[in-house]
Formats: sequence, C-alpha cells, structure tokens
Amino acid sequence: MDKTKLDRRSLLRGSAATVGFAALGGAPILGSMRHAMAATGLGNEHLRTIGLSVTVQDRILQDFKKESGVGGVSGTAATYPDAQTKILSGSKDFDCWEIIGERLPALIETNKDAPIPTSEIKNWANIRSTFTTPSPKWPVKAQIVGQIWEDDAHTKLYMVPAVYNYDSIGYNPDKVTAEEANTWTCLFDDKFRGKSGLNTDPLIAFGQAILAMNTLGMLEVKNPGNPPKEAITEAAKFLIAKKKNGQFRALWGDFGELVNLLASGEMVVCDAWQPAVMAVKAQGKPCKYAVPKEGYRAWAIGPAMIAGTPNKDAVIAYADYWLSGPPGITVSEQGYYSPTTNIEKVMAPDRYAFWYLGQPWKEAPWRGINPGDLRDGGSLEERAAHVAYWHQWPDQYDYLIQKWDEFLSA
Repeated sequence: MDKTKLDRRSLLRGSAATVGFAALGGAPILGSMRHAMAATGLGNEHLRTIGLSVTVQDRILQDFKKESGVGGVSGTAATYPDAQTKILSGSKDFDCWEIIGERLPALIETNKDAPIPTSEIKNWANIRSTFTTPSPKWPVKAQIVGQIWEDDAHTKLYMVPAVYNYDSIGYNPDKVTAEEANTWTCLFDDKFRGKSGLNTDPLIAFGQAILAMNTLGMLEVKNPGNPPKEAITEAAKFLIAKKKNGQFRALWGDFGELVNLLASGEMVVCDAWQPAVMAVKAQGKPCKYAVPKEGYRAWAIGPAMIAGTPNKDAVIAYADYWLSGPPGITVSEQGYYSPTTNIEKVMAPDRYAFWYLGQPWKEAPWRGINPGDLRDGGSLEERAAHVAYWHQWPDQYDYLIQKWDEFLSA
C-alpha cells in the first residue's frame, strides 16, 4: 500500500464533521444460522468495538456473541473524528475500530493497526472482486483495493470490509426534477438557494464541490478524492461564496437531522446517504436518490484490529462474522451493500433481487417501497460501474482542513 505520510498533529486534529449514521431498522439477524467460525476458545475474550452506528448495532453484536461464544461484547457509536482521537491518544478501551477505508492511514502511520491475515478469515473466499482486483479507471491507491491491504500479495488486511455503498443526492421529486437532481451541480444551483444541504465532513464536501466545479468548467480535477492544493483553494472560494449567498439550509452531520430536514421540506436537495432517503420514504414523504451524471462517491467500512488488543481472536471472529451473510441482511435492507456474495445465500430471494439485482419489489408495501418499485440507481452492477471516485485520505489533508475552517468561519 502506498501510504500517505502523516504527522501526529494532522491525525489527532479532528475536522468539524459529525459523520454520524443512525441505523434504520432492518430485518432480524438469522440467529439460527451456524456459520463456520469456531465457537470454542473465545469464552475468555471480549469484543470492545467503536464505529458509526451503521455497523455498531446491538442486534448484530448480540447475535455475534451467541454465534461465536465470545465472553462479552460492547459497542460504542462515535463519529470518525471522535473515534480517531480516542484511539490515537492511546485509549485501551477498544479492540476494534470499524473504520472507513479513507481513514486507515491514521492507524497505519501511528502503528495502531494490527493487520489480519486472510487465512484466518474463513469467509474471505466469497469476497467481491471490488476488494481484490484494482479497476483500471483509477490509480490503485485511489480505490478501496489500494487502501485495505498491508502487502502486495494480499495476505493481510488493515481493514476487513463489512459494508460499502455508492453515495449520491437525495431530493424531493415534487420540487426538483430528475434532470435537475442528476448532477452534483444541483447542490449549488441558485434555484435551490436556502433549500440545499451539505455534509459537514470536509472530505465529503470538498469532493462534491470539485465534482460540480468540473461540470461547470471551473476546474479539471481527475480525482476529486485527492485534489491538488490549487483545486482546494478554488473549491474553498466556491463554497464560501455559496455559503455567503445563503445557498445552504443546513450543514448537516447527523442521520436524524438529515431525515428530518428532508421530510419536513426544509431541504429539497442535498448530498445524502441512501438509508436516509429510505427513512424519509418510510414516513410517506416524497424522496428519491439521484443518479448523478458525474458518478457516485464510493466508500467502505469494516473492522480494523487495534494493535496490542488482548482480544485478538474475538476481533478476527467478529470480522469473519460480518462476511458470514446474516449481518448483511440488516445493512442491505437499509440501503447499503454487503461485500460478500454470502448475502445471496441467506437473504430472501425477492429482497435480494430488489436490493442487488435491480428487479421490481414483489412483496406488500414496506417502508415506503411499493409493489413494482425499483431501487433508485438500479442494480449493484449498474451502480458500481458509475463511480466518480473512491474516498481516500488526501495528500493535502492539513491544507484542506485549514480551508474548511475558513469556510465554517465565513
């Protein structure tokens, strides 16, 4: 892995983001399934994990405890900056950080990550090729397969992927047409002044601004996930001008806040997580997920073992459990994807067809989904082929955060 060199000040410095997810209720975990993980020898170990609530869910932890035989489990939901500060400051309270791939350098460069051998992940054989085979579309470092591996031979993982997705734009179809919404420029369109929303994570906001500026002919940046210093400067000017002109109803960072702003109509267009769009629809309110012509933002989250943990085997078993199939049901029915094809073996066929294959919903109305509905964006294959960039730790992280602080203060 081509690691970005980072200093401790950069790593410990939290952004202004509060990148919290909230779990939308999903299907129950199939507790009766006995997967291949060994249930013996873990009774004296405990799993103490920290991460976003998209993966740190009590139902998943309790089912893991039952399936694995681990002595105890505890989960702490925290934003990325908060979790990063706790772990890099030397906290011994956690064995595992359910980290997003782009923040792995924070662990790697401070020797806080203990790589996990794939030979100890029994379910690794069914991982999707997204995590093993680089796409020629981007440099290897700029995609998830270039972030999670310790070695070129792909024998040890810095992070075992558990959940991934392709993020887009949520919009109110009664107020915004599909043509208007299907481009990142809509977040900054004067037509939606005061009704637009922007995520408070600078690594997200800058990438989206640069995508829009590329389309508007203001920039030509090949990889918005790792912009050069000059592009960051111009994007900051663009964002500050939009903020001063009243473009944004909110700089949102919380799942519930996002859902409420969309459901109330206070925001009619915003960068959004697909589960939030599903939550708005479940309330009977109009909401759709755009298919931006520039492409989606791609990311993956998974367990990373904290160096020095006394519960190594529990962490490995937990990472393996995520790839066993059942945990993927819960997150898939929220609008995310499981990185293992094992999900097809355990998910109800009609639901798998809807969430993964782009086929019509065949069941009774459920959480705002009606018979004949299609998943916004189509199948996994279609969405995966339409990615603008993968999240990554930018080379100019310090400068980007400096310019973000100027945006917040403007």
